[in-house]
Amino acid sequence: MIRSIINGFRQIQVYFIGEVKEIFRDSGTVVLFIIAMLAYPVIYAIGYMEETATEIPVAFVNLNDGALSHKLGRMIDATEQVRIVSRVSSLQEAEELYYRNEVAGVIVVDRDFEKDILSGRQGNVSVYSDASHFLLYKQVYSATVYASQTLGAAVEVNSLINKGKTMEQALVMREPLSIKTYNLYNPAGGYASFIVPAILIILVQQTLLIGIGLLYGKHNERRSYHYLKDGMRRPFEEIKIIIGQTMAFMLIYLVTTFLIMGLFYRWMALPDKSGLLNTYLLMIPYLAAVSFMGISIGLLFSKRVYALLFLVFLSPILFFISGVAWPVEALPPLLYKASYILPSTPMVNAFIRLRVMGASLQSVSPEFNILLVQMLAYFLLAAIVYRIKLKRLRQEMAAL
Repeated sequence: MIRSIINGFRQIQVYFIGEVKEIFRDSGTVVLFIIAMLAYPVIYAIGYMEETATEIPVAFVNLNDGALSHKLGRMIDATEQVRIVSRVSSLQEAEELYYRNEVAGVIVVDRDFEKDILSGRQGNVSVYSDASHFLLYKQVYSATVYASQTLGAAVEVNSLINKGKTMEQALVMREPLSIKTYNLYNPAGGYASFIVPAILIILVQQTLLIGIGLLYGKHNERRSYHYLKDGMRRPFEEIKIIIGQTMAFMLIYLVTTFLIMGLFYRWMALPDKSGLLNTYLLMIPYLAAVSFMGISIGLLFSKRVYALLFLVFLSPILFFISGVAWPVEALPPLLYKASYILPSTPMVNAFIRLRVMGASLQSVSPEFNILLVQMLAYFLLAAIVYRIKLKRLRQEMAAL
């Protein structure tokens, strides 16, 4: 009994070493497992380094040309969101600048702006911006609203003071309710802090799946099953093969995830309220589940290109139903349930709550349990598919 257990561990070691060698012999797998895993986060870092879009160029159309409208223009220009690069006298001139892509928005002050305000009526300010580019639109709109509300408050407070109210009374009458807003977990409202942590989890899954698919597709295509030929005649050998191969995949990814979840994460100054250790406790079942899933899929493709095309085709679908671009709770019910087939869905939710929000490990136990269930389910699926594969290999070897 003890001897058989020792032999079993030795065989797992053989498969582990053999798979590591196969990985580093295959240039495509090396590119995905190591180079892509390290290069993609750097590319994201360069693109989102500033976190928020600032100093967006806009055109200012002052149809009023009064003191208050000029003051509003200066206040808008003083905000960090936008920068007035052109002051024109008509909306038509501003349109030309916009269509030449010289400005990202147009702010128009109504002709009767100052007259309306001094008469106690509401002044009109129009904002034109491309709402299909929501980041630019949000900044142009926010800057205009903030400046307009500040100017409006100043005018109202001055009016109350002129009526005999003290400054304190005027401020209270202007704002009877004091609202304090706290932006939790992403105080700057940065895009990188919002998207990059989840993208890193998706990146781990996709590079691992595609890499395993390429590796298995190559062996199926060339019909060179390397060290598997030695063990295809032994019973329950598929379990040892799966464990050995998965250990090889996880070893490489535990190193690369340390670099991107630890060093890169710190370098990007992304929200981090739990540290790397808790993340690694989640990463182990996640990597195991994705590896078992990749083995199950990779064994199905007879050619390398088929595995590549299928998994690349699957990538955007996995991204959109993972909860990164859109909350999974807002998906159609059937699609929401289907998203939990993927290890990335519970892992993204757990990672965000653990690393970004500072939740405890106990609070992400439902996601951790889902990952364990996925790990077991995909292990059983991989074992079944591998058993069928080894049976066919035995038949082919017998026919030779």
